[in-house]
Amino acid sequence: METLQQLSQYVSDQIAALKYPASMGGLKTQAAYALGAGGKHLRPVMTIATCMALGGTKTQALNQALGVEIFHNFTLVHDDVMDKSDTRRGKPTVWAKWDETSAILSGDAMLTLANMYVARSAGERLERVLDLFNTAAMEVYAGQELDMQFEDRLDVTTSEYLHMILLKTAALIRCACGLGVIMAGGDDATLEAMKAYAVGIGMAFQLRDDYLDTYGDAATFGKPIGGDILNDKKTWFLTSVLESDEADNIKAIISDKSLAPDAKIAAVKEIYDRLELPGKCTKLVEQYTKMAVMALDDTPMSDENKKFFTDIAESLKTRAI
Repeated sequence: METLQQLSQYVSDQIAALKYPASMGGLKTQAAYALGAGGKHLRPVMTIATCMALGGTKTQALNQALGVEIFHNFTLVHDDVMDKSDTRRGKPTVWAKWDETSAILSGDAMLTLANMYVARSAGERLERVLDLFNTAAMEVYAGQELDMQFEDRLDVTTSEYLHMILLKTAALIRCACGLGVIMAGGDDATLEAMKAYAVGIGMAFQLRDDYLDTYGDAATFGKPIGGDILNDKKTWFLTSVLESDEADNIKAIISDKSLAPDAKIAAVKEIYDRLELPGKCTKLVEQYTKMAVMALDDTPMSDENKKFFTDIAESLKTRAI
């Protein structure tokens, strides 16, 4: 098995070399911009690495890996329009650099392109591949719908929030690993085990993201710190407060439109700190990481390959980007 850095670079090179259909017209400019914005490429690496760990080759699931990454970036392009986010990974978002219409249309084109790549070279596995991919896509959309619905609610529970991120974030990582299993010819037991692994790292990934949005470093994280607080985003932190004795206090802060941005962030963080939420979030991330690692025992991977996936899971606990 190659290293995570090697596989990530391999994916980056393949994305840079993507051939866009001529029928995309000018939309390929925005698509290439979105796909070239960097990122960790966790999902496509998971697809390729899973396939390799189960006896496949690096190129055997490459098209599926690229399809997953294109799909992921399509969701980001549209999410940024819905959230009015003008910065991602330290660069202007597609709608901010061009306009909303360009972002919507280029996102649509990326969704079609993603489907084209996922289906490519699938052979007799095509039906299983498309079923897994399209199911995950529907889950992502459902998760985004819940996320948007939560915007107008101040009674969102932590269990509702965790269900939402299971759909919006973990489902696509679960799909990425599952595609690697299918393309390698793995059995159903291995498929379920890798899905469980993926759910664990997916949940840990998003919870760590919640942590970094409030307690991370802007220069490293790639976007301004405190954005979730300023947008009253229903994160694990905010939903935890809404279920606590501090609920009225944080609702008062949210309703006070006179607060300057820095003052609002400071006031909310004070409540988070008082409830010891940073440490509790870190423990929850550790629990999901442990769940992921345990699932690897139900796969036929070698100890060396299991270590590769274990190291990825462990790295999510302390990631800064």
